[in-house]
Amino acid sequence: MEHLRHSEGDRRAVEAQIGRPLRSQWAVVRRCHLGLPMVIENHPRLEDGTPFPTLFWLTCPVLTRRVSRLEGEGYMARLNDELARDDARRRRMAEAIGRYRARRDARAPIEDSGAPPGGGEDRVKCLHAHLAHELASPPNPAGAATLAATGWPDCGTSCVGPA
Repeated sequence: MEHLRHSEGDRRAVEAQIGRPLRSQWAVVRRCHLGLPMVIENHPRLEDGTPFPTLFWLTCPVLTRRVSRLEGEGYMARLNDELARDDARRRRMAEAIGRYRARRDARAPIEDSGAPPGGGEDRVKCLHAHLAHELASPPNPAGAATLAATGWPDCGTSCVGPA
């Protein structure tokens, strides 16, 4: 299993951000202006071979809360309606999901059971996953729209306490 690497400081920061220990190999792929992790990339499989549910994980607590609010307000339904009406956007989503799969499968091929990552090119299932993808490896149309709706976090202090 190819190892993704992270520092002890990043491990402490990410575990503080998500509120629990991490179970997989991972590395930070996007940081905020304060130098803290925003998005991590997970190995597609746990040490026991079990598929891990997401390649990119949004760890920024500010964005996570904002995205959760959007999901609660029905923003995914709006994006899904737009995808249903916009062939060009669906093509861009298909390209983004293709790049996601290629990156994931380069580490460890995973057979998608049911829905493709994040829901697919015609259905947004998880705004957090799409935004993490946009921040880690753009473009992702659903992630870009989500970032535009949430706004960029401009925190004045660390989300994990003193360094």
